Amino acid sequence: MIFRGEGWGPGPPGTNGFDGMQRSMISTALSAVSLRDLALVQAVAREGSFISAARLMNISASGLSHQVQKVEQALGITLFERGGRGVALAGGGARVIALIDDVLAGAERLQAGALVGSIAFGGELRLGVPATLGPYLLPQLIEPFPQRFGEARLTISEGKPRGLLRRLAEGELDAVLAPPGTTVPGLSQRTLFFEPYELLMHADHPAAGRASVKLATLDPAQATLMAESHAGAQGGERIQDVSLESLATLVAVRGGYTLVPVLAHDRLASIPNVSLVSVEGQAPGREVALYWRSATAWGEDLAGLGDLLVDLAGRMPGLTPVVEGGAGEHAAGNHAGAAPV
Repeated sequence: MIFRGEGWGPGPPGTNGFDGMQRSMISTALSAVSLRDLALVQAVAREGSFISAARLMNISASGLSHQVQKVEQALGITLFERGGRGVALAGGGARVIALIDDVLAGAERLQAGALVGSIAFGGELRLGVPATLGPYLLPQLIEPFPQRFGEARLTISEGKPRGLLRRLAEGELDAVLAPPGTTVPGLSQRTLFFEPYELLMHADHPAAGRASVKLATLDPAQATLMAESHAGAQGGERIQDVSLESLATLVAVRGGYTLVPVLAHDRLASIPNVSLVSVEGQAPGREVALYWRSATAWGEDLAGLGDLLVDLAGRMPGLTPVVEGGAGEHAAGNHAGAAPV
């Protein structure tokens, strides 16, 4: 076997044949493009605006434009049509943006894979939680989370399920709690528990103060329901989704009744002029699932998070945990009136 200088294989003395192959595949201009540059291009494509993308990525609009031009020159293609109020993808731009998404996702997997086994979630779990669930469930997670996952930091983002799942798919979050059954390419899910609703009614309502009330005995026209969170419930006036505290205050002012999840009982009970009453019979409610990217490197850690949340549900009054493969498992929608989170 003959070695030439410090290299190997075909090529001039002192060179490495593998290095030469890499140089032939990646141009000098493209090798100068950083992952940050690609992330800036991705942000412009997603936001449809240089100004919005610059604000999101904490960079000046002129600096962002310069870096995008750098990527375009390196690739030899115009990615965006500039002009007017917005930014549109140029011909072939969508295909290149998809490749950039793949590169950035691969870099994330590389970083995560290098940390697997050293610290849970690579040191931070970015969890998305609906605003109607987070304030009532997460306080129960504060103590057991570090006990289970050591030094890993828990970062919370609140929002509506649809937006949270989009951010999860785009890599901005690591996991999301949301209603089960929503199919998003590249995401996996596990149903964790069922949470029943109870009635929250004005203190002067004829049924206020009772131990329980059948829904069929109430006038649906007196109900105030939220458009998304109560999508599975029948009747009533529909309003845009607000916080549960705001919903309860609305009932306290306008009268009538609404449905609220039992986890919020203690917080809502302190609001004046309202009364909380159990639903007699099979109560409507919501199922909660854990979502994550199917290609994540944190599969084992996320399975542990799911187990922890199921265990917490089993110890919280009113909740029905869903044990994978066990007799307590429920399919999405098995409960009467099951609604989005």
